[in-house]
Amino acid sequence: MPMVDADGCRINVSVEGRDGGPTLMLSNSLGSTLQMWEPQMPALTKLFRVIRYDRRGHGRSDIGARPYTMERFGRDVIAVLDDLNIEKVHWCGLSMGGMVGQWLGAHAPDRIDKLILANTTCHYPDPSNWDARIKTVREGGLATIADTVMNAWFTADFRERAPDVVAKIRAMLLATPLDGYLACCESLRTLDQRDLLPRIGKETLVIAGRHDPSTTLAAGEFIRSRIPRANLTILDAAHLSNVEQPHAFTEAVVGFLTQR
Repeated sequence: MPMVDADGCRINVSVEGRDGGPTLMLSNSLGSTLQMWEPQMPALTKLFRVIRYDRRGHGRSDIGARPYTMERFGRDVIAVLDDLNIEKVHWCGLSMGGMVGQWLGAHAPDRIDKLILANTTCHYPDPSNWDARIKTVREGGLATIADTVMNAWFTADFRERAPDVVAKIRAMLLATPLDGYLACCESLRTLDQRDLLPRIGKETLVIAGRHDPSTTLAAGEFIRSRIPRANLTILDAAHLSNVEQPHAFTEAVVGFLTQR
């Protein structure tokens, strides 16, 4: 796994899969690492050269300079592509990864081919929820919100039938560097990328979870309605739809990226 320098912040990157194939870059949710995509990797690496990375403040990447902004996250991606000498990628981002994808689609369209925005939103109208989370985590650490986050990330049915999977994702959240997590939360308090959406000219697939309380189906429908070439797929899942419905998620991604 190479470490790529992004303006003094080392970004942990993994490159796997089909040599010479089209390149697909995956971008994680808040509080997760590139390991979040393990359910998709066996299928995706047969078709694509797959780039995964830990967002700054997460996993093996550095925390780097703060405050964070969506532009900073987008420029980290461009630094990775430049370092790997890759001109253009398909993009699949979930939650915060989808927010970064919106920025890239509007500001760096020459680096993006097709765009997948999963379980994400473009706007948080009320920062008070983020303020409360920041206060709770700063005072008590990530353990204070871990159960609440798992309840939002997975339906009750999935938590009951796949406790080992949920425990693994919970451990991933708890291992996130506290300062990195808080800096990301600060960057999301006043997120508003609504004006960017009509500027995204790329063919786009929006994936939404029918039971997602964090980035709702309505949020996905709004994004779909504002991007000129967007379609919407709804999965029977909560927030981490790629984990809760791995086969359906992978089929949606592969189908969209390989259709002519």
